Amino acid sequence: MLIIGAGIVGAACAREFARRGLSVAVIEPHAPGGGASAAAMGHLLVPDAEGAAPAGAEQAEHTLAQRSMQLWQQWLQESRENEALAEYQRCGSLWLAADDEEMALAARKAEWLQQHGLQAALLDAPALARAEPMLRPGLRGALHVPGDGRVYPPKVVASWLEASRATLIRAEVNSIEATGAVRLADGRRLWAAMVVLAAGISSQRWLPPGVLLPKKGQLAITQRYPGLVQHQLIELAYLKNAHLSDVDSVSFNLQPRPEGQLLIGSSRQPGRDDRVLDHALMGRMLQHACSYLPALSSLQVLRCWTGLRPATADGCPLIGAHPERRGLWLATGHEGLGITTAPASAELLADLSLGGTPCLDARPYDPARFFN
Repeated sequence: MLIIGAGIVGAACAREFARRGLSVAVIEPHAPGGGASAAAMGHLLVPDAEGAAPAGAEQAEHTLAQRSMQLWQQWLQESRENEALAEYQRCGSLWLAADDEEMALAARKAEWLQQHGLQAALLDAPALARAEPMLRPGLRGALHVPGDGRVYPPKVVASWLEASRATLIRAEVNSIEATGAVRLADGRRLWAAMVVLAAGISSQRWLPPGVLLPKKGQLAITQRYPGLVQHQLIELAYLKNAHLSDVDSVSFNLQPRPEGQLLIGSSRQPGRDDRVLDHALMGRMLQHACSYLPALSSLQVLRCWTGLRPATADGCPLIGAHPERRGLWLATGHEGLGITTAPASAELLADLSLGGTPCLDARPYDPARFFN
């Protein structure tokens, strides 16, 4: 089989199909894991259905992420080497409530997560100050989700591709033909019984107009400051901002790295598909981050970069058969949850394409919903 795209979703598909006995080749013009996967924070989390995603998408996101977290834990626990190479941290998340309204949202989220078997607890203002003393005074509290973690996606991609024994073909795809052939830009023509399209925002070339929307994001990382922050810190307003489709937005989202660096986010620019730093928006993002963590203003930023999140029009990824191209299967459109949901997306796609019983209800992710 052929997989187009060597990001984390493509690598997860390569690993899953290889585990089921298929021979795999992966087509990627750039460094494996070097696109949206490299630009991501690598946050592993299970969203609840109290977010601000479009109607119906919340439960689908939660279901896919919860199954995926089980698969992540299985892989991480296979050996200590996996945890080390992935740079895995079980840092937990603190969803910060700035006022009473956000604290009420945190309480609803905690109740929902607990009802679905996940650990979650509310912290009042004094408990939050003890957990993260560098946060600004006056926050109302937080929702603590201790099971959340983070990985370094490019290293995971490399490991999964190696485990799959995939043949890596460094080339651009020119066309996907109805016969199952893939024509490369260098003139080569490849055939396979099955082709998986996992090329992130580039997958839009083979979809109806408007199915995938790029959401440009910018991140910054500091020099090493060990011990300054212990948890992933996210403002609760992030949930609403993440699903805005027509305005630029910034939110506070900060992650401690194993060596003491702080990864600072986040921003979203719907419809922007360039990778040029927007210095004005970066300034807004950093200023907003300093409003939550004032000590950031005295730290040195090491590097800034951008990435493109592939978002679908309805908030759910595309996992399943392309309705108009026999033998073409889709695994794309994961937006900000691609790192978390890659393993379950690959499992579901393998179940569907190989005639197995789907591990999840596949209907919310069926690409046919965008075809008339």
